Amino acid sequence: MAEQNDHTGSSNADYDLNIPIPSNASGLRQGLTSYGDAHFSLFLRKVFIKALGYSDDALSRPIIGIVNTYSSFNPCHANIPQLIEATKRGVQLSGGLAVDFPTISLHESFASPTSMFLRNLMSMDTEEMVRAQPCDAVVLLGGCDKTTPAQLMGGISANKPIVHLVTGPMMPGSHRGARIGACTDCRNNWAKFRAGTIDVEEISAINDELAPTAGTCGVMGTASTMACVLVGLGMMPIKSATAPAVSSARLRIAEETGKLAVRAAATKLGPQQVLSRESFLNAITVLQAIGGSTNAVVHLMAIIGRHPQVAGTIDLNTFDEIGRKTPLLVDLKPSGENYMTDFHNSGGMPALLHELKPLLHLNARTVSGKSLGEEIESAPRPYVPRDSPVNCIHPLGEPLYPASSIVVLKGNLAPDGAVMKASASKYRSLLRHQGQAVVFTNSADMAQRIDDPDLDVHADSVLVLQNIGPIGNPGMPEAGLIPIPRKLSEQGVQDMLRLSDGRMSGTAGGTIVLHISPESAHAESVLGVVRTGDVIECDAETRKLQLHVPEDEIRLRIEARKTESKTFGKAAQEHTRGYRGLYVRSVNQSHQGADFDFLTAAGP
Repeated sequence: MAEQNDHTGSSNADYDLNIPIPSNASGLRQGLTSYGDAHFSLFLRKVFIKALGYSDDALSRPIIGIVNTYSSFNPCHANIPQLIEATKRGVQLSGGLAVDFPTISLHESFASPTSMFLRNLMSMDTEEMVRAQPCDAVVLLGGCDKTTPAQLMGGISANKPIVHLVTGPMMPGSHRGARIGACTDCRNNWAKFRAGTIDVEEISAINDELAPTAGTCGVMGTASTMACVLVGLGMMPIKSATAPAVSSARLRIAEETGKLAVRAAATKLGPQQVLSRESFLNAITVLQAIGGSTNAVVHLMAIIGRHPQVAGTIDLNTFDEIGRKTPLLVDLKPSGENYMTDFHNSGGMPALLHELKPLLHLNARTVSGKSLGEEIESAPRPYVPRDSPVNCIHPLGEPLYPASSIVVLKGNLAPDGAVMKASASKYRSLLRHQGQAVVFTNSADMAQRIDDPDLDVHADSVLVLQNIGPIGNPGMPEAGLIPIPRKLSEQGVQDMLRLSDGRMSGTAGGTIVLHISPESAHAESVLGVVRTGDVIECDAETRKLQLHVPEDEIRLRIEARKTESKTFGKAAQEHTRGYRGLYVRSVNQSHQGADFDFLTAAGP
């Protein structure tokens, strides 16, 4: 019998029919294709992998998969070819064999009807490909808004050792001597164009500068938020959230990630073993401290729902409880004034985590094998003078916003909850506001009437958009940032209280109530029976979202609506084919993460 070599993978011993292939095998021996003969399956696998030029020595090493989400439709991922090469270098320097393989790529602006509609599909693709490929560990490489949550959802379900690598934020551009960047400034300048304060030539010039390099949005949008959250969770290197996509630092981070993946393969610890409830509490603390995207709430609920030991132990109330004791420390758009490059130059996540230490569970495990506290201590905070123009991280005792960057609202209008980024409100007075509703039944209705000069709307009205929830659209579009009616924007109105069951971009600001649950398309939804002229009260301090209509009247409206339409939500889509049919029949409500019921840890 041929002698077994020093590595963990295959050798000539693989052809000894007297040696069974164990169920917990590693390398090429794991997850064999079923041909009825395990040894033949391994023999055939080696036949075809050798067609790519691999030697037995290479194939005997720990195999590290690298998920390739490159697409020419995805500028957030334009640097992925370079990141793959740098990651492979790190893997091979540590004695592993790096093999990249593709999965779905999602970009926010190139996915119809929404990228959120396809997030769960990407999570399924990730889960099944990670499970199917013979990898000892996997580097999940992505960056755009829905890719990192989709990858972590799938990675937790597959439960092989995983490490994340994000593509990194883009650099800011410049217009008339001022820095601008996607996508907070996209929305701010479009609002000016709608109001007539800038002309078509200027908006065209601005369009050229908003995204001047590859990478994710250069503000604290959803992509940057999820990158910071991944560090808080302990799922990627502590310094890896903020380095620009086009920097050499980003490539060195990729090399480090490759090395870390080889170490993760040796531990054989999947994310279900690495992540604990305390890991997620740390992530929520980071979310509140950075003034992160409201989208992270729905993503984290979906991710938590995949974890068998953590699912059910964290809900929207947890986000609010943590928010009450966590100040906003990072001065970035849309809650502040700066860009991700400023956050990076201020010390990035290591600097922030040093400030947050009193609020963190420092014993939580990370993918490196160290605790979060050990990771923080191993990354000393760089000295940046407090009065330096690049320092956008406030001390814990001198916050940008005292607490509750993101608040959770409840009341008869949102019995299962709604979220609002209070720190991004332009007029603080709107955080405690009561006004008459101006209701739009869907996105098409809003588009048709929002700029009608005869629309009966005033600055103190409450704009309500129905039927843009998980099922109602479907896909929960980022339409929650209802435009200020043109006749009001021309008068200088820049913010109004706005409500919907949909989402808004993490780069957006304003006094916007989102993710109202249950959504309008639900048979028992109160949001679905709100009428123009109804009085709505929102109080961020008391966490109240109330429709001031008698409960008897609300019940009569709901019953009348049921009579008019016998089917709601999933039942209304019973005969819809394809992925859309699967989506509307299986998606959960936003307070549960808008995941598919059959993908959760609990199952359907």
